Amino acid sequence: MDFSFQDLSGTFSVADIAIAMSLSFVLSAMIGWVYRATHRNVSYSQSYVQTLVVLGMLISLIMLVVGSNIARAFALVGALSVVRFRNAIKETRDVGFIFLVMGVGMAVGTRFYLLAVVAAVAISLIVMIMHRFDWFRLNVRRQVVKVQVPSDEDHTHAIQDVLIRHTDEFELVSMESIRAGALTELMYTVKVKKGSEPADLIAGLRERNHGQSVTVLTGYDQSDL
Repeated sequence: MDFSFQDLSGTFSVADIAIAMSLSFVLSAMIGWVYRATHRNVSYSQSYVQTLVVLGMLISLIMLVVGSNIARAFALVGALSVVRFRNAIKETRDVGFIFLVMGVGMAVGTRFYLLAVVAAVAISLIVMIMHRFDWFRLNVRRQVVKVQVPSDEDHTHAIQDVLIRHTDEFELVSMESIRAGALTELMYTVKVKKGSEPADLIAGLRERNHGQSVTVLTGYDQSDL
């Protein structure tokens, strides 16, 4: 019994299909685990990682269908061009993982199995190494500080005393009246001293502004009290 399928793209057997689907699943799942292990922010999505696995297998299937037939490739591009995706990508690295599973799927679907394995393993190791040793991190020490103080008296000097104690330099950026004039919001750009933490700065400011809101905006997160 012949288990081969003959069409315009050439001949591929049941074994080819099984190898392509299995290998693309294993490699895409490995990439998904690497993504989960190296994810830092709170925007992790299980459905996104599952989609990565499905996408890798789907691209492998598409490449099997297209084969080396140029006409079929153009027909496929035309068919997919009508699809519109509305989901916004939350992080730039998410786009990189999408292209990674697509590249691996393309390699598997065109039967470059060794290339797919080597590329997936090598790039995954690079991602793990960059995560482990925190490559290319920019140690941002400059923050934006917003302090709300009562408008009935001048608290500028008291606020600046705290900033002098916890920062190397600071600059008043804006002063705004809020809550129908009951409060004044002061906005500073500051460079926190080495050894001092944003939490220390917040605590010091809270002692001087009668328990009003203090916000410290950094390059990575926001502390709002």
